[in-house]
Amino acid sequence: MTTQTLPFSAIVGQDELKRALLAVGANDDLDGLLVRGEKGTAKSTAVRALADLLPEQEVVAGCPYGCPPDPDDPARQCDSCRGRDDPAVERRSVPLVTLPLGATRDRVAGTLSVADALDGEASFDPGLLARANRGILYVDEVNLLDDHLVDLLLDAAASGVNRVERDGVSVEHPAEFTLVGTMNPEEGDLRPQLRDRFALQATVVGSRDVDDRVEIIDRALAGGDDPETVADAHREGTAALETALREATDRLDSVALPVEFKRDIAELCVDAGVEGHRADIAIARAARTLAALDGRTKVLEGDVREAAALALPHRLQSRPFDDDPDVDDVLDDHFDEADGRDDGDGEQDGGGDGSEGAGGDGGGDGRNDDGGEAVSYTHL
Repeated sequence: MTTQTLPFSAIVGQDELKRALLAVGANDDLDGLLVRGEKGTAKSTAVRALADLLPEQEVVAGCPYGCPPDPDDPARQCDSCRGRDDPAVERRSVPLVTLPLGATRDRVAGTLSVADALDGEASFDPGLLARANRGILYVDEVNLLDDHLVDLLLDAAASGVNRVERDGVSVEHPAEFTLVGTMNPEEGDLRPQLRDRFALQATVVGSRDVDDRVEIIDRALAGGDDPETVADAHREGTAALETALREATDRLDSVALPVEFKRDIAELCVDAGVEGHRADIAIARAARTLAALDGRTKVLEGDVREAAALALPHRLQSRPFDDDPDVDDVLDDHFDEADGRDDGDGEQDGGGDGSEGAGGDGGGDGRNDDGGEAVSYTHL
């Protein structure tokens, strides 16, 4: 029996989580999302629902790693696919692979044996990293993952390749994946090395609105009794989100990030005291992606602020005897200071096209750069 996934558009509230998931779904370069929050707040439900929105992929037929058939992109292909002149092509859904906490290293990386190979060649049985290539690798309670698996994920995430060695023989295959981890912070934190590998973080809490909670009850009961009816009721919303993701991905390369916002991002990260440069890059990529999701080809200040709210929380450094830093306070201090400078100059940085700040609602006047309506998918 298969488990029916609740449609993405049927999830009540959790706007930040849904926005972050759409961003990583639209842009593969946003290669990780950490979801922190209370138990029972639709974290796992939303992640699984995202996979249903993603477009199908072309893969080399029969390839256990789902390699792309493009001969001009050999770096993303395994040795076998790289040697094929005209491979057969098939289509598949973007894989969503769950990594269970109790998994062994062999199950994740795959097993390599030379003892059973009569011709002396290694026999390799692919693992979860092979299945997750070009897809989503999902870890529930990622903060409880064993250290040896964390090390394995860090190596694969850094190189995009999984290597397995045994008895002097090694096998490697492409392992590019979007890492999505959910966790309850009450059960412990992440190792800093893994935490920094997530491009974005979304925080979820249970709704305090009674009407929303009643709606959640109704949808949960309806989904348990007749999931097909629930899917039908949200078919239009699902189709709109699928279109939004596809168009955002196509639009992404044409989205401009003005130089003043690049400097603003760099200054913000310096002011926030984050280590390294991953935060700067994540904010820039997320800002362009959020603009693309809102139907625009130019980043606005609201996109930068929204992107920073997703890229900074898990990177802020706490000091001994001080409370954990609040990302909203950091952003308020930075942008209030920037607004003060703008007021003194009589101009607003990045506002050359006359548009209002975007924020999560997709633009001040509701129109994209081409004069058409810009649709916001934040609240679907």
